[in-house]
Amino acid sequence: MSDTITASHTAVGTEPIIKLVGVKKSFGPVSVLKGVDLEVHPGRVTALVGDNGAGKSTLIKGLAGVQPYDEGEVLIDGLHRDLHTPRDSSSLGIEVVYQDLALCDNLDIVQNMFLGREELSAGTFDEGRMEKEASDTLRSLSVRTVKSVRQKVSSLSGGQRQTVAIARAVLKKARVVILDEPTAALGVAQTEQVLNLVRRLSEQGVAVVLISHNLADVFEVADDIAVLYLGQMVAQIPTRETTRDDVVGYITGTKTMGGIDIVDTSTIRTEGV
Repeated sequence: MSDTITASHTAVGTEPIIKLVGVKKSFGPVSVLKGVDLEVHPGRVTALVGDNGAGKSTLIKGLAGVQPYDEGEVLIDGLHRDLHTPRDSSSLGIEVVYQDLALCDNLDIVQNMFLGREELSAGTFDEGRMEKEASDTLRSLSVRTVKSVRQKVSSLSGGQRQTVAIARAVLKKARVVILDEPTAALGVAQTEQVLNLVRRLSEQGVAVVLISHNLADVFEVADDIAVLYLGQMVAQIPTRETTRDDVVGYITGTKTMGGIDIVDTSTIRTEGV
């Protein structure tokens, strides 16, 4: 592949909160990330797209401190950082909401949001304080679909579960929220609910990284689109400066930096790519 297609962010008026420079990751003889560059800006939604096996999960696991990169540099607010553990990432305000959400069905919303970091008072759980903070967090995100923060998670819909998982990240004072396929298996109404929540996160100045195969969702909420192809970042451009056909071309490797289409991408189905 040719060099990454990039676009200036000078119009954004902010420095990237995350900047990856030449990051690489291999598993034995298999090179998964091959010198990837990426910029994530506060108050913007960056969609990370690519076909299965492109390296999206590996890239995100490196940012989460789960699988540290082998080479390259991670800059947070312009400073070099080593992300060796999830605690390293969390301490810098990076939170990941994985596709399985990691919620406990037998616990209520408050208990899930504070799981492992409960507020204490006189040696016991401060239920009142936790309930208030959970309610305030949901209110700050304009969440109105949850009747009570004392509902068991087992009683929630898919969209409501996503809401709780995202609110948990916000409660941790996340500056960067990475969402792994947040609308997968959701209906139309629940998908719109989650996308509205993504918009509100970015409006509050949070940097959002949205991993998705659904290009309709990507073009609805993303400010920037970053495309991985076989471990290389082949395009990183503002959404308004590209088209769905172009993005499909980058994803499939049929469109290169020179704009040469190897095949007609207009016939490629974009739903669920």
